[in-house]
Amino acid sequence: MATMTMVQALNSALDNKLGDDKNILCFGEDIGVNGGVFRVTEGLQKKYGAERVFDTPLAEDSICGAAVGMAIAGLRPVAEMQFDGFVYPAFNQIKTHLSRFRYRTRGRRPMPVVIRFPYGGGVRALEMHSESDEAIYAHIPGLKVVIPSTPYDAKGLLISAIEDNDPVIFQEPKRLYRAGRQEVPEDFYRIQIGKAKVENEGKDVTILSWGAMMRVCRQALESIEQDGISVELIDLRTIYPLDHDTIISSVKKTGRVLVVQEGPQSFGVAAEVISLINEKAFFHLEAPPARLCGNDTISPLPKSEDLYSPSPDRVRYRVQKLMDCEA
Repeated sequence: MATMTMVQALNSALDNKLGDDKNILCFGEDIGVNGGVFRVTEGLQKKYGAERVFDTPLAEDSICGAAVGMAIAGLRPVAEMQFDGFVYPAFNQIKTHLSRFRYRTRGRRPMPVVIRFPYGGGVRALEMHSESDEAIYAHIPGLKVVIPSTPYDAKGLLISAIEDNDPVIFQEPKRLYRAGRQEVPEDFYRIQIGKAKVENEGKDVTILSWGAMMRVCRQALESIEQDGISVELIDLRTIYPLDHDTIISSVKKTGRVLVVQEGPQSFGVAAEVISLINEKAFFHLEAPPARLCGNDTISPLPKSEDLYSPSPDRVRYRVQKLMDCEA
């Protein structure tokens, strides 16, 4: 057992799988010689060679298209997009081919592709480097969308994603890359895609979140519980498929729920989760379900970033409002 950052845990997952299966390839912009912008793939080209870990041109559409072709040929590609905002040139390949090929061939051709990239704000980056766009991918049938919030989960989920026969969009919260360390096994282990994690059991209110906002919720937890409020904190981990059972079971127990989302409020994952709760747990609610999200604006430049994203104080305030509210 080693103590790792999320960057190191992701590197360990890729190292484990590259050593285990010669059909796995890793490629993307600057991931070979330099080990990626955030050094997630550092040392892997030297260990496995430039034929299996290699740099690509600055052409995201071609990166994704090549991954689709490799998967059709029987390989298991892991493609990195350098930043969240750079994925959009590849959207045609993602929507038209990656997500549909297994359906198009009536299941005869699996599509074992992982598209991984850093996403979200909180690191004082420039425009097109700080977006939280998971709802876009979750709305495309045929894709799985995975977002880890801890080093341990990052490794286990990435191994499961690489082994999956369906395409997985693997979004890595860049503000968590080196935000902390955790004990992580150096050997193989897997975390089931589509299974949420109850991090803290409580009875008064459920807080649901994922990715970087889980750290915000953890920071808010102590002060909320000092107010005498018992919180059930749940990390969704997988945006699609959602773990309906864990969500509904918790809300039926607590009767109150807050969904915390980094991205813009309108048409987001939080809205989908609240719709699910209204459909399956409406008569157990003690207050209307609430959401705390980013604003319906373009992700701001660094000077305004703290005003955009949910904070621990704002989480605490919304929980207090929920406790004061009656359905």
